[in-house]
Amino acid sequence: MVDFTLTDEQKALKEMAHDFAEKEMRPVAWEYDVDGTFPQDIIDKAWEVGLMNSHIPEEYGGAGASYFEGTLIEEELAWGCSGIQTTVGCNGLAGAPVLLGGSEEIKKKYLGMLTERPALASFCLTEPDAGSDVSGMRTRAVRKGDKYVLNGSKCFITNGGYADWFTVYAKTDPDAGHRGISAFVVDADLPGVSVDKKEDKMGQRASNTATISFDEVEIPAENLIGEENKGFKLAMMTLDRTRPGVSAMAVGIGRAALEYATEYSKERVQFGVPIAMHQAIQFMIADMATKVEAGRLLVWNSAVLLDQGLRNSKVSSMAKRFAADSAMEITVDAVQVYGGYGFIKEYPVEKLMRDAKIMQLYEGTSQIQRLVIAKEVLLPRDVGEPTPEAEAKAADAARDSQSEQAAATV
Repeated sequence: MVDFTLTDEQKALKEMAHDFAEKEMRPVAWEYDVDGTFPQDIIDKAWEVGLMNSHIPEEYGGAGASYFEGTLIEEELAWGCSGIQTTVGCNGLAGAPVLLGGSEEIKKKYLGMLTERPALASFCLTEPDAGSDVSGMRTRAVRKGDKYVLNGSKCFITNGGYADWFTVYAKTDPDAGHRGISAFVVDADLPGVSVDKKEDKMGQRASNTATISFDEVEIPAENLIGEENKGFKLAMMTLDRTRPGVSAMAVGIGRAALEYATEYSKERVQFGVPIAMHQAIQFMIADMATKVEAGRLLVWNSAVLLDQGLRNSKVSSMAKRFAADSAMEITVDAVQVYGGYGFIKEYPVEKLMRDAKIMQLYEGTSQIQRLVIAKEVLLPRDVGEPTPEAEAKAADAARDSQSEQAAATV
């Protein structure tokens, strides 16, 4: 039987995240939005109560939370302020490639760094001329003895100006397209690493977004994540794992806008009655509520598949596409419900509308998600197909079993 009931532990986690969003984030969200300042105090508090680095396993100091549990946190924090949540949650994106492909030494050092103190890390994939077309990246990493020398530039990097280390993708075989990309861990304080520009954004202004340059940066060869020239696959596996959380953020934004619009419609009187009594407003509220619920179900499905060790590429792209587009539609309608007041910064829905737009852009635009979905539908692979790491675990278990059987016969 399918059951959407949360366990007592999951309810407590969701409640803790909601309380944090309500008490620590919402009271300062608009202040950070206006000033565009970095929410270091909120980061420190989130780290202290355990709302950061939730997916890092316990052996590296993390909570070892499931992907599903992560979506509960991310929806609530985005309900509080999606800009601050982007800042708080970015370690999950930077750390995922390390978890998937990093050596044990790299995991202990860099994931441990995130759990020992309120440190930050950034995911560096996008470039000025290579956004959705990752194969067009120009950043290069050349092997020289026991080092790689890194040159290039990455843009739109979340937390870039405050990160302690970066997960950087670079071409190690320039002639091989996406098959010539590798991933590296790069310390932010290495000579040649520089923060060039902080972006002045439309929305999510509490989140730092910067351009990072690498000029003759020497990286120890052991900082290669996984195999050389296998970085593209690693990036795609990473995004499959982070899209449920990003989609949950979109649901949180939409839910906040729905709640504000609902309350306002009950208070605003026109033609002698609250505007909630007018059918035109009721239809808008009904559609907004439906999109929030449908988006959450897609998010939960995409996360549960991962927790079961199954491929979620199609469903995670569906969740991202639907939740992101819905967040934009819901916030636009919320502004409409507020009427002229919705266009004024004194009221909350205009911020939510600005914040929602980026959800359709980062970690794959809504159009890119449609391409992924179409490919999965037209050239289907079994949704029950195990993820690469699940296959590896099964292979390890089979080898252990064979070894035990061999030992028993001696």
